[in-house]
Amino acid sequence: MLGLIVGLAALGGGFIAARRFVRRKLRYVDAVRSPVAPILAGVIAAAVALPIAILPVVTVVTALAFGVGVGTGVASGRKALPP
Repeated sequence: MLGLIVGLAALGGGFIAARRFVRRKLRYVDAVRSPVAPILAGVIAAAVALPIAILPVVTVVTALAFGVGVGTGVASGRKALPP
C-alpha cells in the first residue's frame, strides 16, 4: 500500500513540477514545442530516478511513474504556452 502511495506521489509531483517549469522557465524556448520534448523529458526523468529504485519503498514502477508524470507534465505545460 505504501508503494502505491509513493508511486502516485511521484506521478503527481513529476507532473506538477514539469508543467510549472515549462510554463515559467521554458516559455521562450522553441525546443519545448517539439513533439519529441515530452517523450525525451519522460525518458530522461525515468533514467535519473532508476538508481533510486534500490530503496525498499521506491521501485522500478515508481521510477517509471515519475517519468510518465514528467512527460505528461511537459506536454500539458507546452499546450498552455501562448503561440
